[in-house]
Amino acid sequence: MKDKSHKRHIAKTITWRIVGTLDTILLAWLISGNAFTGLKIGFAEVITKMILYYFHERFWFKGEFSISSGKWSSRRRHIAKTISWRIVGTMDTMLLAWIITGNPITGFKIGLAEVITKMILYYLHERTWYRVDYGLPGRRDKAEEVVEVKEQVKG
Repeated sequence: MKDKSHKRHIAKTITWRIVGTLDTILLAWLISGNAFTGLKIGFAEVITKMILYYFHERFWFKGEFSISSGKWSSRRRHIAKTISWRIVGTMDTMLLAWIITGNPITGFKIGLAEVITKMILYYLHERTWYRVDYGLPGRRDKAEEVVEVKEQVKG
């Protein structure tokens, strides 16, 4: 069967980028006091974040980080993904904000504010996508089979 997870990761990338960009624009505007600066920072990171997010998704999908490896519960994995993505995303935002504003302190303030808002938003985004089977045909069937086997072993 052909791997369709790429479509899922692209869809997750796009939906997260919409949420993340709106958050960045608002925070950059509030912190810099300039709506145009907020828009410049928000739109500059669209490209960098989409590329970084796609590779972050692929990294977490492969190997021992996948849910199917049996080493991670979905909540624990989503928390770990949230933290790792926030590190990557915050560094990108701080650098872009510094370059665009010319002020490293403004970049730091925007990045710091994003740590809080984006972690909450990212966790909610992950939990929402966990409920969506797009790009993962048969995922729920496989999960139900694992539960049945575990119940049979206990019984």
